[in-house]
Amino acid sequence: MTLHDRINSFIALGKRIKQLTPEEFDELARKVENHNNWFTPDQTRFALNHLEEILQERSLVQWLKRYPLSDDIDPKKVGIMMAGNIPAVGFHDLMTVLLSGHDAHVKLSSSDRVLIKWLVRELITMNPAFANKVFFEDFLKNKDAYIATGSDNSARYFDYYFGKYPSIIRKNRTSVAVLDGSETKRDFQDLARDVFQYFGLGCRNVSKFYVKDPDQIKEFLDAIEGVQPLLSHHKYLNNYEYNKSIYLVNREKHLDNGFLLCKESKELVSPIAVLYYEVYQDEASLKSKLEDNRDKIQCMVSNGAWLKGSVAFGQAQKPGVEDYADHVDTMEFLLSL
Repeated sequence: MTLHDRINSFIALGKRIKQLTPEEFDELARKVENHNNWFTPDQTRFALNHLEEILQERSLVQWLKRYPLSDDIDPKKVGIMMAGNIPAVGFHDLMTVLLSGHDAHVKLSSSDRVLIKWLVRELITMNPAFANKVFFEDFLKNKDAYIATGSDNSARYFDYYFGKYPSIIRKNRTSVAVLDGSETKRDFQDLARDVFQYFGLGCRNVSKFYVKDPDQIKEFLDAIEGVQPLLSHHKYLNNYEYNKSIYLVNREKHLDNGFLLCKESKELVSPIAVLYYEVYQDEASLKSKLEDNRDKIQCMVSNGAWLKGSVAFGQAQKPGVEDYADHVDTMEFLLSL
């Protein structure tokens, strides 16, 4: 299979996603949600829309021209341990392995089996040659290289078993927002998408605000009243009520707008339905705080992306095809094998 064939197959997959009929989507979304209640039809639609965007010909060609890809490659067996926190979160690793010319041996997360398998079936429909390039396995033994994504705890397990092989091992990460006081109600509503998309389960979801003034948290809570339908999701509601009861029993100071709890904390990763915040004095102290947590931050957002290295509000869960998890260039790693 030539590089041209591989690229065109993924472009065709993007077109297939775009051309899904309402009936096809409803059937797929129902199966996805039945397997994992967190993956509602709205979340599945958002994930598929994002995949359709990054599978545009222009995006793929612009991304891949940076690398010395070729038709002549000795394919390696690459084991992929996928996460399952948001729909199709492991697709980028799968795509990168296949576009590089290697074979993908995939261990799916128990939380995200339906959508990934559907995408692979559709890809094979676009190009049957991929049937001999993608393998779903329960145990990833005797591979040439590994890409593993999980928690800090699972990373120790991955490092023990895969560390002696060429590998990328990812740990817990989260994302943060930096507020400078210029935000409007509309800006806060855009920022709410970074907090609540996928119910906050993704590493690119904002779990902490850095603010100049604690009053900015109250302004944010007032601005996002329309997000309240989150409480119609029983799992989110359970998390909200549980964390609220803990704070009340322990008499911990917090803010509450009826569906989101905000608590001052130096920690980064907040529980579901909770948002942490921390006050910074000036840009120098802010940069120091961010630098101290650099290895734990996946993405930063700021109003209009004024902060260097950040993206604009509302864009956290819309990474470009070149935005690698943990900022480790997966394609470069694969081409080094």
